Parts: sequence; structure tokens; C-alpha cells
Amino acid sequence: MAEKRCYYEVLGIERDASGDTIAQSYRRLAMEYHPDRNPGDDEAVERFKEAAEAFEVLSDEEKRGVYDRYGHAGVERQAGGAPHFHDVGDIFEAFGGIFGDLFGFGRGRGGRARTPRGADIRCDVQIDLFEAAKGVKKEITFQRAQKCKTCDGTGAKPGTSPETCSYCDGQGSVVQSAGFFSMQTTCPGCQGAGKVIRDKCKDCRGEGYTLKTRRADISIPPGIDNGMRINLQGQGHPSFQGGQPGDCYCTVHVKPHPLFERKGQHLICMVPISYCQAALGATIQVPTLDGPEDYKIKPGTQSDDVITLHGQGIPSLQHHGRGDLHVQLHVEVPKKLSEEHEELLRKLADIEQIDVSPKRKSFFNKLKEYFT
Repeated sequence: MAEKRCYYEVLGIERDASGDTIAQSYRRLAMEYHPDRNPGDDEAVERFKEAAEAFEVLSDEEKRGVYDRYGHAGVERQAGGAPHFHDVGDIFEAFGGIFGDLFGFGRGRGGRARTPRGADIRCDVQIDLFEAAKGVKKEITFQRAQKCKTCDGTGAKPGTSPETCSYCDGQGSVVQSAGFFSMQTTCPGCQGAGKVIRDKCKDCRGEGYTLKTRRADISIPPGIDNGMRINLQGQGHPSFQGGQPGDCYCTVHVKPHPLFERKGQHLICMVPISYCQAALGATIQVPTLDGPEDYKIKPGTQSDDVITLHGQGIPSLQHHGRGDLHVQLHVEVPKKLSEEHEELLRKLADIEQIDVSPKRKSFFNKLKEYFT
């Protein structure tokens, strides 16, 4: 299997390109490689699919962010697989309305209208940092449409039926031709349904469906980051016109951790140590995702020194190992001292010939000295 080209290279744009630039580039390539302009040219068809796949990812802010950070593998893990268009009809269905339905976008072979797929569903799931690092299975709930039992999905009041739209003659769209170009737009009379409901069903209010709570299991891969989405294909709303069901996109939310701060694949953790440990050296316990680990710090360790534990961070979605754990050491100064501690520290100050504050005096003694 040939290696995929960079999506930015496919569209011929820079990595900081705006949304308008992305759309303009895709529109240009779609017109250049459109099958109607290149009959019998298999290479043009592949270029047409390639451009559509690049546009599908880069025109979505979330998918583009994942692609910029993790490449093709990240997009595939995020949404259950990068977009794969099996034929140009899939592209017409996905992007048919974006550029005014040029060249018959939205129609299948032979000019017939393609059956619309069901709408997509979006839901959320929350996990903690350990689950994000190790991977986990979760049960999610979402609302999915089902055919209204009262009207059997027609949307019409029992005893009545929807009427064929007179504006488009039941086609759901109107087509205007101007030489080489053909523009297909949604029928304004029926909004693409092809039928008009005069008396609506009281239970579904003419929609033809009602919502029901559904449950599904979802496998969250190790290394997933906050805000990424996982695609459950075919779990979206059904198409009541007989098309394929939509998908369910589940956004993953990773809860903040009290000890670890995540930076991509790396983790940052602050560990406090005492002055004696910093000066004399010590063996301390460092928290990791796999449990506490002993680490020996050297004498003379300074506050804000950083220990790097390689391979103790977050796994890569691309299976390229794990990130690192950066442990920042912080020398804590006690706020209260026992008499023995204070005495020892003052002796140390004398040895080091360091000028320190005198022993505390009461406010009234200080006040007396001030006026004297």
C-alpha cells in the first residue's frame, strides 16, 4: 500500500492556511480532477478522492489539530479511521452542497439523486489521566432517532398521508443547467423531502421519528488526548429514506490530575524536598503512572532542578513508544521551627558567616527599643 501524501501537499497549501484558502484549493482540485472532465482516467479519480480526503480532515478544526500533532495515524485513531471514499459517489454525498453542487454534486451515476445518509450524533465521555494513558472501555449514552410508532415514520396524522411536493414533483431538488455547468439545489418548497405534510402527527410533530436513549461500549486507545473524538460508525441517526445511518462522534474529556500536568506525550510533576535532602543528597520517592519509584538525588541539588525519567510519560497514538516524565524538585522552607532546629540553623549560619535575622522579639519589646 502506497504511503499517504501530506494533506497540505495534496491541496498545495501552507500549514497556516486559513479555512477559506483550504476550501478554495479543494474547489480548484475538485474541478480539475472531476470524473466528468476526465472520463476513463483512473488517476484523475484517485486524485479526486485524495483531495476530498485532505479537505475532509483540514476543514475540520479538531481533526486538523490532531493531524498537525500526530499525522495520519492520529486521525485514524481519533475517528475510527481516516475518511476513505470508496467511489466518487461517496464524495458527492459528503460535499455535494459545499460549492453550489457544481458538475452534479449530490447526484449519483446517471444523474439520479443519491439517498441521503442519516445525521451524525455527538456525545461526550469523561476519563482520568491513568485511563488516557492505559486505554479503557467505557459505556456511553446518547439520543438516537427511531421511527415514530404512531405515524409509522410518515410524519402525517394517522389517517392522512404526505403529499407530493408540486414545486419539485417529489424530487427534493431542482436542477438548473448553463452550458457545461449544472447546478442542483435543495427544493425550497419541501426542503429536500420531496413531500409536504399538511396534517402533522401529534407525537412526532411531523418529523417522523422520536428520540430514544441508546447505550454503547467504546474502546478508548492508550495515549488519547483531551478533546479528541472517537467515531462509532453506523451508530448515528438512521436514514428514513433508506440510506446508510450516520455515525456517532464521541468527544473524550480527560480530567485534570492533582499531581501530573500533561504536555503532549510528556508529563510534568513537582516533588517537594527538604533543605537537608537537597544539601546532603537522599533517596526520594517519585510518583509515576506505574506507581512510586525510588530515585537518588545528588548532594547539592538546587530548587527547580529537573529529573527526567525516560519512557514514563504518555504512550504515542502512533505506537512510537512513550513520552518522558519530568520531575521538578522544589526545596521547601519550613514556616515553623522547633527550638532545636532553630538553634542548629543559627550555628550553621555562624559557620557559613551568613547574616540572619535576630531571634524574634515581642511587639512591645520592639516598640520599646524603637522609642528608646
